[in-house]
Amino acid sequence: PRIFLINNDGGGFADYVEVEDGTTIDQFFASQMRGSRPSEYLIRVNRDQVQASYELTNDDRVSITPTKVEGA
Repeated sequence: PRIFLINNDGGGFADYVEVEDGTTIDQFFASQMRGSRPSEYLIRVNRDQVQASYELTNDDRVSITPTKVEGA
């Protein structure tokens, strides 16, 4: 499946990403945000919070936003 990723960490970026069938949001976060803890981010799929076991499907929209902003 192809999903749209919006990463609001640091400078931020948005782009389409290919994932394997059956990829969970937890697995996806780990692959995209290496070394980061999910508890430090607001992770949404199609504007809704989901369980870590949620399986991504084609055209899902994932946004990853830090809950704390450096220097704020």
